Amino acid sequence: MKSGLKILLLLLAVHYGSFGFAQDATALINKVKAKIDKVNDYTAKGVLKTDVAFIKAPVSNVIVYFKKPNRFRLIKKGGISILPKGGVSVNMGTIIGTDNFTALDAGEAIINSIKTKVVKLLPGDDNSNIVLSTLYIDEAKLLIVKAITTTRENGTYELSMKYGKYADYSLPDKIDFSFNTKEYKLPKGVTLNFNENPSSEKEKLKNKKGSIEISYASYIINKGINDAVFLQ
Repeated sequence: MKSGLKILLLLLAVHYGSFGFAQDATALINKVKAKIDKVNDYTAKGVLKTDVAFIKAPVSNVIVYFKKPNRFRLIKKGGISILPKGGVSVNMGTIIGTDNFTALDAGEAIINSIKTKVVKLLPGDDNSNIVLSTLYIDEAKLLIVKAITTTRENGTYELSMKYGKYADYSLPDKIDFSFNTKEYKLPKGVTLNFNENPSSEKEKLKNKKGSIEISYASYIINKGINDAVFLQ
C-alpha cells in the first residue's frame, strides 16, 4: 500500500509540474488549517433540507456540535441524524484533520465567481478513511469553498460552502453536501421509503445523486462542550 501511494504521489507530482508546486500547496494548506484550528469547539443552530429520493426527511431544525479533534454530532427532531455512516461529516476540520499529509498544486478554478487555488490532498496515514481530497481554496481569505473527498466507506462526496459573518473562523453560513446514493450507508433509525416500487426501480433510485443542505443561523464558538453530548 505504501509503495503504491508513493508511486501515485510521484505520478501526480510529475503531472502537475514539479515538487516545488507541492511545497507551495503545503504552505497554503497549513495557513488554511491554522485558521480552521482557531475553533476548538462550536455549537450551531440551523435548518436542514434533504433531497434524497428514498428517504422521508422533512425540512428540520438541527443542532450541530463539534469538538477537537474530530468529535461531530448533528441532531434533528427525534434525535436522528441522516448523514451517512463511515466517518463522513460536514465539518472543515475533518477534511484537514491531520498534520500528516501530502499536498499537490492542481492549478486554479473559478467556483461561484470566486478564483480558487486547487489542491490535491493525500493523507499520510494508510488507514485513514479519507483517500483523497480535492480542495478549492479562496487564497485571499484562506477559505475552502469546495471540497471533493473520496473515502473508503462512502465513496466520493462533495461539499460546497458559502461564508458570511463567521468567515473569520472558517465556519460557513451555508453548506451543501452531495453524494452518490448507491454508496450511501444509512444511519441507525433512518428507514427507506420506496412506495412499493419494484426492485429494479429501487436500484435506479439508489444510483442517483442525493444532497443535504444546512443553513446555519448562529454559532457559539469556543465556549466548551461536555463530552457527554457526543455519547448520547
